[in-house]
Amino acid sequence: MKALVTGVKGQLGFDVVNELKNRGHDAVGVDIEEMDITDPESVSRVIGEAAPDVVIHCAAWTAVDAAEDPENIAKVRAVNAGGTRNIAQVCKKLDCKMMYISTDYVFNGQGTQPWQPDCRDYAPLNVYGQTKLEGELAVADTLEKYFIVRIAWVFGKNGSNFIKTMLNVGKKHDTVRVVSDQIGTPTYTLDLARLLVDMAESEKYGYYHATNEGGYISWYDFTCEIYKQAGYATRVVPVTTAEYGLSKAARPFNSRLDKSKLAENGFQPLPAWQDALQRYLKEIDF
Repeated sequence: MKALVTGVKGQLGFDVVNELKNRGHDAVGVDIEEMDITDPESVSRVIGEAAPDVVIHCAAWTAVDAAEDPENIAKVRAVNAGGTRNIAQVCKKLDCKMMYISTDYVFNGQGTQPWQPDCRDYAPLNVYGQTKLEGELAVADTLEKYFIVRIAWVFGKNGSNFIKTMLNVGKKHDTVRVVSDQIGTPTYTLDLARLLVDMAESEKYGYYHATNEGGYISWYDFTCEIYKQAGYATRVVPVTTAEYGLSKAARPFNSRLDKSKLAENGFQPLPAWQDALQRYLKEIDF
């Protein structure tokens, strides 16, 4: 199998390319220097020359708060919606599979029920969520051979993330305040990459949710476990989203994603997030 992976410099794209190569697949990793996804000609040329069996589209504008700035909105849409549409159109022309990495932010983040992969009750709270939804719709409207995989709370070796931030803060402060009313599950890119390649090797198309197992938690719970496993004595104080403040973009309170469709379709679920965290801490310097 030959795969073209966008966003190779990001946390997920980096791990997906490594996973493909480890399995003996031909992997072409691109980032903005090699292919500007907002430019249809660039997309057509680069994917056309690669002639892949599947495009795994990991590239995105993911700076959620910066996406709210009026001067950035058009750029965010050009990347997350327009760029995804450009790729989908080339995949259709070449008759190759496409995998689009999406987010729980396409939902309204309310309630306590886990979101189902095939739920169409969309109501994004912010620009990031809205543009990622537009990307989803571009893929589903253009192609038949597609995977749309929603993930949440991502961490990986190659890039910045919540764990690295909390470790740095915990080094410098005796006490940290962390939000306790936003609930979800972390996703380790190393584990996710394995699942995505399993999917790409199959023809079990459709919408999926993929995070690590181990139960639903708050950012407060996650921080407590990070410090426990890292051996930090830093005190963690739970606060509400309202008390914490700071955020330009509205955040979902309910990021619970129902992942049962994975096992139903013969895919192996990701390991527990506690185990993923333990393996991750051994991979990084802190």
